[in-house]
Amino acid sequence: MRLLLVEDDAKTASFILKGLKEGGYAVDHVSDGETGLHMALSEPYDTAIIDVMLPKLDGLTLIGELRRKKNRLPVIILSARSSTDDRIKGLQTGSDDYLTKPFAFSELLARVQALIRRASGVAEPTSLTVGDLSINLLTRQVARGDNKIDLQPREFALLEYLMRNAGRVVSKTMIMEHVWDYNFDPQTNVVEACMCRLRDKIDKGSGDAKLIQTIRGMGYVIRQTP
Repeated sequence: MRLLLVEDDAKTASFILKGLKEGGYAVDHVSDGETGLHMALSEPYDTAIIDVMLPKLDGLTLIGELRRKKNRLPVIILSARSSTDDRIKGLQTGSDDYLTKPFAFSELLARVQALIRRASGVAEPTSLTVGDLSINLLTRQVARGDNKIDLQPREFALLEYLMRNAGRVVSKTMIMEHVWDYNFDPQTNVVEACMCRLRDKIDKGSGDAKLIQTIRGMGYVIRQTP
C-alpha cells in the first residue's frame, strides 16, 4: 500500500515515516501543501495523512481542492487543535478521519488500515486468503497451511498487494506504484528480486501447487492452481 504524508514538522514526519515503513508501507513525504496537492492529484495513493498547518497551502484548503476536483483519496487530518468545532470543520471539508496531536503511532496505523479497508469496499476484513495461503492484516502473520512464513516488511507489502488483487494480473508498473515510493528507480530489478524471494518463501516445497505465477509480457498473478 502506498501512502502520502504531508507534514512540515521534521520530527513528526520522521516519527511517522519510520513507523509506516517498518510496517511495510511505501510512503512519499512532502512538507508543503502545494506539493502535497500536486502529488495527491498525480500519483495513485491508497491513503493520505495531511497536517492542517502547512506552508504555501494549508491542509484544509488542500483537502477542499481534492474534493472539488472529484478526487476521493481517503484522508486523515493531523492537527494540534482538539476542539469539537475544529474536528467538525475538518470533517466537513472532506476528510475521512481526524487525529489530534500528540498521538500514539499504533492509533494512526489502525486508522490508516481502517481507511484502506473502507476504500476497498470490503467490510472490516482482518485477513486475506488464497488457497491454503493466508495473511492476517492485524498481526501481519503469514501462513501456508500449518506452516508459518516469516516475511520482511517489503515482502509482506508485495504479498498483500497481490492478494488484494487475487486472480488479477498486476503489472510491474502497478506494483511499483503501490509497493514502492516515488524515489524508486524503475530501471532496477528490485521488483523481480523481491518477487523471487517471496516466491521462494511462499511456494517452496509446494510441488505443482504454486500460487504466484508470471504472465509473460504482462506481469504477475496470485491464484489457486486448479
